Amino acid sequence: METQEKSFLSRVQSGFRNTFFPIYGVEIKRFLPMAFMMFFILFNYTILRNVKDTLVTNGRGADADIISFIKLYGTMPAAILFVVIYSKMANILSRQKIFYLMIGLFLAFFGSFAFVIYPNIDMLHPSAQTIHNLQEYYPNFKVLIAMWGNWTYCLFYVLAEMWGSTILSLFFWQLANEITLSSEAKRFYPLFGVIGNLGLIFAGRTTKYFSSLSSSLPATVDPWQISLNYLMTAIIISGFVVIALYYVVNSKASNEQAELQSEAKPKKKKKPKLGVIESFKYIFTSRHLLCIAFLVLAYGITMNYIDVLWKGQVKLLSNGNNNKTAEIFGNFSEITGYLAISLMFIGGWFLRRFGWYKSAILVPLVLMGASSIFFGAIIYGNMTPVGEPMMILFGTPVTAIYLAAQIGTWSGAFTKASKYSLFDSTKEMAYIPLDDELRSKGKAAVDVTGGRLGKSGGSATIVALRTMMPSASLSSLAPYLAGLSLVIITGWIICIGKLNKSLTKLNGEAEAEEQKATDEASLQPQPAK
Repeated sequence: METQEKSFLSRVQSGFRNTFFPIYGVEIKRFLPMAFMMFFILFNYTILRNVKDTLVTNGRGADADIISFIKLYGTMPAAILFVVIYSKMANILSRQKIFYLMIGLFLAFFGSFAFVIYPNIDMLHPSAQTIHNLQEYYPNFKVLIAMWGNWTYCLFYVLAEMWGSTILSLFFWQLANEITLSSEAKRFYPLFGVIGNLGLIFAGRTTKYFSSLSSSLPATVDPWQISLNYLMTAIIISGFVVIALYYVVNSKASNEQAELQSEAKPKKKKKPKLGVIESFKYIFTSRHLLCIAFLVLAYGITMNYIDVLWKGQVKLLSNGNNNKTAEIFGNFSEITGYLAISLMFIGGWFLRRFGWYKSAILVPLVLMGASSIFFGAIIYGNMTPVGEPMMILFGTPVTAIYLAAQIGTWSGAFTKASKYSLFDSTKEMAYIPLDDELRSKGKAAVDVTGGRLGKSGGSATIVALRTMMPSASLSSLAPYLAGLSLVIITGWIICIGKLNKSLTKLNGEAEAEEQKATDEASLQPQPAK
């Protein structure tokens, strides 16, 4: 009886470990440093994202639409420049030295911004009156003038964006793919995401805490200066932890381990590298690929519309106060972290329970409903006096601005969190039935066109609207962006339906071929015993 109880407990413990923490004892020394490295990298990126959005949104003569201009005219050229510089450095320096150099430059700038640049911002930036006069004289270049008038904030924004694309997307995953065996990746990588998203929660709480210190400070002290000092100090400490973990992981990668990995790890096929023009041509050779590319494009564009408009509502709600704005952004990061971790567990169950079609279509349907309410609140708010209650909710008057900000917070957080579970998994599953060449080259083509256009397409739309209507406020663009979002999400849903039919057909053909091969094998004469 006692043996049976121990066997039962052993099975329960084994099942729990296989489900929630499928890491073996001998793997802990390699898994934990990488997992915590991702935690601290995302911790930094989340704080930087909250700070950069606060700075540029509340800059002199600026509104949230400046984000689209910075992405188009700042982040994209910076990314291209980095690729050129990195390719040159890779020829003369090792990967480790490039990492230490890059992260050192990042930390030096972020620390200098808080303790040197921001305290002297009045010397570095033109006055608010100068910016206002130029914007009145050149209304078509209103946002570009705001970028020039807040150039250090724009530089901070670009470098904060580059932290995510270089330290996380490049260096972290480069190291992870080098030291992780193929048999381990399926168990390691999902848990990297779970532990990494805990960084969003801690970063959100950190931002909220240090942004709420203004109530205890004397009136002569700039509260945002104090908050920046604390937040950038946290960034620097966390950055040094990342450096230490990176050093530990690399130092443990001995020659014997490298040899063992090279033997056990199958050689990966080189991912085909296609240019933009070649990618367009390749995508249009297959309706299946075209639908996948549209899914990626639609997600990127619609989320950009909602993100920019939501940050505009946050500015109105906080009345341009940096500490209140950062506190709201910190709350958003915390909510996103909780939802992302929850959906990583729930998403897999939902996909297994309800299948590909219902899982894939859930994201655009939820986004359509939430965005309709979000855009509606902004449009209604434009027709009512600022501050006038829109409704009475639980006995409390609620304004259109407050409602739009809250809806934007939850819809944005849920949609971004669902990307890591339902959207990404269903998108990747859509490649599986394709033949080897179409699957490999098709994914490369979609990554080039859908990924890039999705990020820049939404920004380009807002840039075009602001250039054509320079006197219009950001919130007055809501009807146009709402109409475009409705069209794009409708196309998104249609493409999911077409993909589902295509997947059903391709899977059916694959099953038929497999059954045919099985039948033919059964008809073969059996060798005599």
